[in-house]
Amino acid sequence: MSDDLSQRILTALVRTPDWLRRDLSSKDEANRQRAEEALSAMIASALGEHADR
Repeated sequence: MSDDLSQRILTALVRTPDWLRRDLSSKDEANRQRAEEALSAMIASALGEHADR
């Protein structure tokens, strides 16, 4: 994995909102699933931006 791609993913993770961080560890399945999908979309966006370069 390139340094640029790693940096883009790290930036996406650092920008993760507090609600998403809390919901990732939630015992409520629906909240956890919503957070996982949101995080997945953020990472996919970072990967897409990398691919466009």
